[in-house]
Amino acid sequence: MECTVTWTGAAGTRSAMGFVAETGSGHVLAMDGAPDAANPTNGGQNLAPRPMETVLAGTGGCTAYDVVLILKRGRHDVRGCSVKLTAERADTDPKVFTRIHMHFTVTGKGIPPAAVERAIAMSHDKYCSASIMLGKTAQISTGFEIVEV
Repeated sequence: MECTVTWTGAAGTRSAMGFVAETGSGHVLAMDGAPDAANPTNGGQNLAPRPMETVLAGTGGCTAYDVVLILKRGRHDVRGCSVKLTAERADTDPKVFTRIHMHFTVTGKGIPPAAVERAIAMSHDKYCSASIMLGKTAQISTGFEIVEV
């Protein structure tokens, strides 16, 4: 796996902290920093997610992928899945994630709560590389709800 991240701004320009990542699979992802009123050349323009937001989003995508796949392999009638991640970071550098809560909303027909609970546990204990890595610095908690269709 590879990724190339390129700075899109030059010193003294308005987009001083913008970056574009091109993934090995050929996709592009923009990232930007927060505006810095005190020193505009050190801040971003708020045109894209922050890099740490993309880490959180990637973790959500990784675990939601697992949960859907595990439920489908169990022949459950899953029709939708979303996960809302709420995170806290350390106050000092490096400002790692210290707490992450993931709330899953699984939509489907006749899905037993035990199956969703098992899928989430399997993702976090065995399959989701991103959440397992983040679990080295952050306390990760989960919850879920099932919406019947």
